[in-house]
Amino acid sequence: MTRMPPQLDAGERLDRRALGALQLERLQDTLLHAYENVPFHRAAFDKAGLRPDDCRSLADLARFPFTGKDDLRANYPFGMFAVEQSEVRRLHASSGTTGLPTVVGYTERDLSMWADVVARSIRAAGGRPGDKVHVAYGYGLFTGGLGAHYGAERLGCTVIPASGGMTARQVRLIQDFRPEIIMVTPSYMLTLLEEFERQGVDPRTTSLRVGVFGAEPWTEEMRREIEERFAIDAVDIYGLSEVIGPGVAQECVETKDGLHVWEDHFYPEVVDPVTGEVLPDGERGELVFTSLTKEAMPVIRYRTRDLTRLLPGTARTFRRMEKVTGRSDDMVILRGVNLFPTQIEEIVLRTAGIAPHFQLRLTREGRMDALTVRAEARAGTPPERREAAAREIASAVKDGIGVSVGVDIVDPETIERSVGKFKRIVDLRTG
Repeated sequence: MTRMPPQLDAGERLDRRALGALQLERLQDTLLHAYENVPFHRAAFDKAGLRPDDCRSLADLARFPFTGKDDLRANYPFGMFAVEQSEVRRLHASSGTTGLPTVVGYTERDLSMWADVVARSIRAAGGRPGDKVHVAYGYGLFTGGLGAHYGAERLGCTVIPASGGMTARQVRLIQDFRPEIIMVTPSYMLTLLEEFERQGVDPRTTSLRVGVFGAEPWTEEMRREIEERFAIDAVDIYGLSEVIGPGVAQECVETKDGLHVWEDHFYPEVVDPVTGEVLPDGERGELVFTSLTKEAMPVIRYRTRDLTRLLPGTARTFRRMEKVTGRSDDMVILRGVNLFPTQIEEIVLRTAGIAPHFQLRLTREGRMDALTVRAEARAGTPPERREAAAREIASAVKDGIGVSVGVDIVDPETIERSVGKFKRIVDLRTG
């Protein structure tokens, strides 16, 4: 299914020595730009007793203060911008479901850089000029749709701006327009899969060759599920609005061994989630990013809450980040045991007779928290297989994670589908 590796651009051809020199130059410029133009950063640097020119090496960045989502919300809406309003060409924002949304702005150069890194990402995923790209990420204030859209156009692709929703129509468009690439959340790709089958169309017969999936954690088991049932290459894209949007890092189709961070634009660190200490490459912790080329809203040591580790480059010189399979703020602590939704996903996907759709329901029984895995049976699964599957899932969670959970196997298409990021955890606790 894979294609030959593409011709690399100038940034991708840098060796580590040249890349380090470029990173330091851009980092120093970014720190100065943030200090001179963003009161929050100036106050944070001053409080730490630091000036931009105290960064004389890449290692010196570890001395500078972190930025968190709460800092962005405290400066809502435009307090983190480093340019005049007249220079801002676009605004994006988070959903704000847990408080004020985080607002990000882009200058004309920011938008051009963003298109460049997404184009690079699609090319690394196997896309080529002339390919048709079906974009099923949501458009609007969410960065996914427009980020993918302009990157695909920058690469020279034809964009089908389907956005999210109207699933039956999306299946028809894929059949009629015959795109080679789809960009979408992995959970919605499974919804499309069900719609193909509902319409009596074999998903393996479509024109699709590559799926570029992001915006939510997903596992190797889900990759295998999608690749086998669609006969495509499934690769990971990473980004977050506060840093730029999609296109911060991308998995290369020829290796599928983690996401190469586009380090000429985004400097990564991994830190201990509790102490904030920078961890050496290879150790797992919280991912932190500093932008190197953003004008409107530079970010300094932004704590993503995503858990991963940094590894040497393979298909590219740039370092890789391991596939994100959990977030520190998605972690469930159940009777003293740390549990992530992706750990359950791995178990559900390898259980015979069970579909790749599940939710975790947190309840309180007396003084103790309890968790129930609510998973769908595949169509045609007999009652005895459902009962066996429930026992297998409960046993695998107990043996592999070390905590007892309830398991509820429900009928097909019982769990609500999502056209965007799927909500895996439903907290029903009160008090």
